[in-house]
Amino acid sequence: METPLSPDAMAPGAMPLMVLKDADTFLVSDALGDLQEGDCGLFVDDTRWLSRLALRVAGQRPALLSSSVGRDNVFFTAHLSAACGQAGARPPVHVERKRFLRERRLHERIRLRNYHEQPLRVPVELFFGADFFDMFEVRGSQRPARGRMRASVAAGSRVELGYEGLDGKLRRTVLAVSQPPQQADASQLRFEAEVPPHGTWEVYLQAGPADGEPAPGRDTFRRAAAQAWLAMRRRRRRGAAVRASGRLFQAWLDRARGDIALLTTELPTGPYPYAGIPWFSTPFGRDAVITALQMLWLDPALARGVLAYLAEHQAREQSAFRDAEPGKIMHETRKGEMSALGELPFARYYGGVDTTPLFIILAAAYLRRTGDADLVARIRPALWQAAQWLDENAARSPLGLVTYARAQATGLANQGWKDSHDSVFHADGTGADGPIALVEVQGYAYRAWLDMAELAQRAGQPEAARRWREQARRLRATVEARFWLPEQSYYALAVDGLGRACRVRASNAGHLLYCGLPSAERAKSLIAGLCSRGLYSGWGIRTLATEAARYDPMSYHNGSVWPHDVALCALGMSRYGERAAVARLLQAMFEAAAHFSMRLPELFCGLPRAAAEAPVRYPVACLPQAWASGAAYMLLQASLGLDIRAQDPASGRPGSILIERPQLPVGMDRLEIRRLAVGGHAVNLVFQRTSGQVVVWTDTPPGDGAPAVDVRLN
Repeated sequence: METPLSPDAMAPGAMPLMVLKDADTFLVSDALGDLQEGDCGLFVDDTRWLSRLALRVAGQRPALLSSSVGRDNVFFTAHLSAACGQAGARPPVHVERKRFLRERRLHERIRLRNYHEQPLRVPVELFFGADFFDMFEVRGSQRPARGRMRASVAAGSRVELGYEGLDGKLRRTVLAVSQPPQQADASQLRFEAEVPPHGTWEVYLQAGPADGEPAPGRDTFRRAAAQAWLAMRRRRRRGAAVRASGRLFQAWLDRARGDIALLTTELPTGPYPYAGIPWFSTPFGRDAVITALQMLWLDPALARGVLAYLAEHQAREQSAFRDAEPGKIMHETRKGEMSALGELPFARYYGGVDTTPLFIILAAAYLRRTGDADLVARIRPALWQAAQWLDENAARSPLGLVTYARAQATGLANQGWKDSHDSVFHADGTGADGPIALVEVQGYAYRAWLDMAELAQRAGQPEAARRWREQARRLRATVEARFWLPEQSYYALAVDGLGRACRVRASNAGHLLYCGLPSAERAKSLIAGLCSRGLYSGWGIRTLATEAARYDPMSYHNGSVWPHDVALCALGMSRYGERAAVARLLQAMFEAAAHFSMRLPELFCGLPRAAAEAPVRYPVACLPQAWASGAAYMLLQASLGLDIRAQDPASGRPGSILIERPQLPVGMDRLEIRRLAVGGHAVNLVFQRTSGQVVVWTDTPPGDGAPAVDVRLN
């Protein structure tokens, strides 16, 4: 994904505190519930439909008592206190703001409660505004021209704000309240609240695009709230359930599962995890594929939705502006005015070199996990076209590597997951010339070609299978020859367009373990490097080693810690039999999450861990972020040594669950996985620490076709 604003470009404290999301709508507010300056607002389809909503009681901003988004990720509640006169002259009034999102609208209840004997007459004001900024304008993009703001119209309990965009669309925000205000104009509603002794006064509000006529009120609020809660519960309960004896660890898993549910949007093609809030609440290719891989063992439905959507939006033509080539899988899509006008290429953008092989990897992994041959058959043309793009890309390289170079200056300069402009460089700090071959992308391509060989074999195409296996073999040999750095016992970050290795130690190489490319001997050296002081911060694996010329632990990609990156490395380590390092990484990520209120951010700073100190926040990290949330479950899978295979109708092999040398985190003695779907069976697994060893059993009764559970403790 493209790099967000740097911290020094943001106003102090501009990072949002409270986030709600429903489908393509999300809201970012401060802790009091106000939408103020910066990146706060009500956003729908990459446009800010409400940029200001500020509550004033008795002419003052209320004092914050507490506020939170509930564990269900549906409701925001703020408890406030407002003085109603000179200090000590009149008792304060309790103010409660409760809100949620449903069907492109903000629903809010503002309630004043008087706990005292005398009645209160309290002025209540709502200040509002809508700038209709495109998301990229909110992030700081400058436009040569904008559309025209329409005159605001206030009538009774309803205010309409409008903007006529350069794309010819009229965007209208409607703000409506449940009772007529005493005063209304283009930017303010004023009420005179009469609050009886030990009584309440309340007003209901709806705000959002002018789709239909809002009707705020108690009944509407309750009905929409119930619908929002039920929809979220359905998403949270999909797939297997995990129950841990460690209370804090369970809180982390619950928060991660809740955030995945929050970010998942039900599209016509199925559930799809949007990347993150606020900057990336939209379908991304790479992020969704990795999130689906993280959750695959637990909830395969997410992978199904991701595969169907990406197959449908695969590139079918050449476009330099969009970095599109036939067969390429989408990087991101946007619906805002700037993308619609072509001011930016992101209406549907394909500038990611790794998303296409990752798409193939996910399809093969999904088939192995579920046996769902029908879906794979349906997206088979997309898979073959993706493989053809991969073949053609490698054929353009003299070394047979998979490379990228943006076609136009409007595209992303770097097109791997580290897509900052300064993230790929040589040992002396000079930038790498393109076309660039990233080390992890070669791992993805290697795995994708092996997976295509497997798919081709199943489809009765042995010649294609042989060809793809041979391509994987050649690529592996090239990586070992061109990327391996004997003096560092590590792999180079990249190879540039002149064939020169970027002799830099970075976390990228750890993804080779996930793909199974290194030999056992080199994997051992690679794991040692990832766990060395230069790359391991004490909280996780840094994106860049401390000795690198561009190392900066407070940067976006050059020394920070990304949870999804750590999880991919950990699962790779697990597949090479390395459990001690996996347990260490799981514990570190769990402890970091505890410092972040059990919600891992998109990234955090890579400063070394110090005694009695918390990990350091990265100031503009997305929170929540899908693949940061999914990291908890990939790390858990790595720690349990868990691999699930569905029944294979072609060979007649039954489904299987392999558990190899499982480990439980420190402080946890028992872990249960309930309703783990394998074929047509729901399996329950119990992991129990006994006499220093983790033993496993299932309480699922055997039956016809029940999966075999193979536990290997040594």
